[in-house]
Amino acid sequence: MKFIADCMVGKLARWLRLLGFDVSYYRKIEDEELIELAAKEKRIILTRDHELIKKAEKRKSLKQKTLLIESEHWEEQVEQVLDHFKLRKKIDPNSRCLECNEKLKFLPKARAKNLVPPFVYEKAEAFALCPSCGRVFWKGTHFHDMERKLSRFVQKNKT
Repeated sequence: MKFIADCMVGKLARWLRLLGFDVSYYRKIEDEELIELAAKEKRIILTRDHELIKKAEKRKSLKQKTLLIESEHWEEQVEQVLDHFKLRKKIDPNSRCLECNEKLKFLPKARAKNLVPPFVYEKAEAFALCPSCGRVFWKGTHFHDMERKLSRFVQKNKT
């Protein structure tokens, strides 16, 4: 399942990527262009914009491919998407690049040596590489806080 998010739900897009979902996100894009991309790439539109939903649903190919996000809070937005599309069993945390949305590839520690600062290389156990933008990811100091936030969505899957 692939999504496209407008500027009204940027934080939602980022957290869905963190959970492993394919989400195109544009800070600035005209409604018609976003609708065209959604149709072309077969993506579901996520937005808080009632007018965008109306415009998108006028196209036959997008009739059932929109979700009006109800809450202003990212946690509730994520819950809405996961529940609406029954996606909890498909959660794959930390598997996508947060910047460009590509699937991350495992990066052997030896290959990460020249790509990260020396102190990171010494401390980190595992690395991942974005094949598109070249960013390297590892479990840094922020990781535990993100894991705690993500666990809220993952734990519900186990109940």
